Amino acid sequence: MFLSKIAKRFGRDERGVTSIEYAVIGVAISALVVAVFSNSGTLKTTLDKALTNIAANIESANKTN
Repeated sequence: MFLSKIAKRFGRDERGVTSIEYAVIGVAISALVVAVFSNSGTLKTTLDKALTNIAANIESANKTN
């Protein structure tokens, strides 16, 4: 009986959940920053490449229809 109360209390305990959520968000933001600024130089260069790729995909999709 005592052990089941401890197990129930442990299952409802959410104190560590917030810190885990912050850690996951921090890792996601770090990965995004690294992806944006790695190897391609600047944010502008990365965005230009992405928009050029999107425009080319839209253009090729329009040609097939």
